[in-house]
Amino acid sequence: MAAAKPQRSLSVLTWLPAAVMAVVAVGDLVTGPGLGFLPLASLGPAFAGLVGGWRRTAWFGAAALALCVGLGLYDGLFQERRGFLAMVSVVGVTGAGIAAAVMRGRREAELASVRSIAEVAQRVLLRPVPLTAGPLQAAVSYTSAVAEARIGGDLYEVVASPHGVRVIVGDVQGKGLAAVETAAVVLGAFREAAHDEPDLVGLGERLERSVSRVLSDEKFVTAVLAEIGTDHEVLFLNYGHPPPMVVRRDGTADFPAPPSYAPPLGLGGAQGSESPKPFSVGFAPGEQLLLYTDGVTEARDGQGTFYPLGERAHLLKEPDAQSALDSLREDLVRHTAGPLHDDAAMLLLRYHGHADTTGDEPPVW
Repeated sequence: MAAAKPQRSLSVLTWLPAAVMAVVAVGDLVTGPGLGFLPLASLGPAFAGLVGGWRRTAWFGAAALALCVGLGLYDGLFQERRGFLAMVSVVGVTGAGIAAAVMRGRREAELASVRSIAEVAQRVLLRPVPLTAGPLQAAVSYTSAVAEARIGGDLYEVVASPHGVRVIVGDVQGKGLAAVETAAVVLGAFREAAHDEPDLVGLGERLERSVSRVLSDEKFVTAVLAEIGTDHEVLFLNYGHPPPMVVRRDGTADFPAPPSYAPPLGLGGAQGSESPKPFSVGFAPGEQLLLYTDGVTEARDGQGTFYPLGERAHLLKEPDAQSALDSLREDLVRHTAGPLHDDAAMLLLRYHGHADTTGDEPPVW
């Protein structure tokens, strides 16, 4: 529905110049020269300049000028100044419309170049996650709150390391290019350390050191790290981030919170801050793990109600992981009934496994 409205508006603007000139011609023929319809022919090239290139505007300007000449001769207006003034009006408006169309074309070309650069930056910073990693199937959704933006301060990554599948989802405080730069630092450090560090605590310490070097003025990054091995458990380290959602085989949703939250990355060196403590949660074949940023759970509707993520777990039952996550994202956008006020990233992991030894029936997705 949202995409249909711009298409209808564009269609109306496309045909509006011809419609306006047709109305002017009919009005002049019906009422005669007394009401002075002729100068209104300049509305044709004026509206033509709103869409399309300068050639389209020039074409409608020539058509409007021909219409002025024809109606002026028909009404006998060239025996006085009115006919010539109408022609001058059409020429002036057409010239202004051509200039505006040229300027708009240059801006559109610049915007297309910026979008292309942003898309390349997104592929480098937030590269596509692997569709499968070990026993897991992965899907990701990212929605930027900034109009026309492709990237922001939310981050995610999945790495199949020698120590298990390691995952990060995080949220950089602030917005703009500074947040994107910090997200790049975190992701770069994670991608390297995920392969090198033998345990999750060591990985978190590497991230803390990397973030502390680039952040200042009490800036920070909330993040949750996860490690999935072969023991039907997932190990978490939570740095002040919203708890993940685990969807069990029966469709119920849990939000496992840590015994105590570690300070966000960038604040871990503060005096009196606690060392991060990992904690494990059961995660077996047939279950799903959703990691997300606060742009999801803090999204509000018109009445100020937060998005009820736990109540929407049933939307993840579709067989295809990406389709299921897309359904959840569409429901989130419907909840807000408009653009999101914060970036929203979601990473869905499905534990398919190679065999289910529990004897239970496999889940129906």
